[in-house]
Amino acid sequence: MGYFYILGTIVFTVYGQLMLKWRIEKYGSLPADVKDKILFLLQLLLDPLILSGFLSAFIASIFWMGAMTKFDISYAYPFMSLSFVLVFVLSVLLFQEPVTLYKVIGLGFIVTGIIITSQSV
Repeated sequence: MGYFYILGTIVFTVYGQLMLKWRIEKYGSLPADVKDKILFLLQLLLDPLILSGFLSAFIASIFWMGAMTKFDISYAYPFMSLSFVLVFVLSVLLFQEPVTLYKVIGLGFIVTGIIITSQSV
C-alpha cells in the first residue's frame, strides 16, 4: 500500500504541473503593467482547470502523508524525482517541448539516483 501512496503523490503532482502549464499557456504572457498583472493572475485563479491543478497538489500532499506513514522520508523522497521524468516525457508529447541530449542525460542521472537510493543496505 505504501507504494500506492507514492504513486498517487507522483500522479497528482504531475497532473497539477501539466494542467497549470496547459491553461496558463492558453492565456499568454504575464503583462508588464502591475494592474494588468493582478487582473491576469486573478483571471488565472478563476479558471476551473487551474483550480483543479491546485486541488491536485492538495490531493498529492494527502497521498504523501500516507506514504510518510509507511516509509522513511530518505527512502520515499527520491521517488518523487519520477515526477521530473513524467513531466518531461508528457511535456514533449503534449506541448512539443524540445528534447535535448542534456535533458536526456540529466533524466538518466535522476533515474540512476532513484535506483541507487531505493536499494536496501
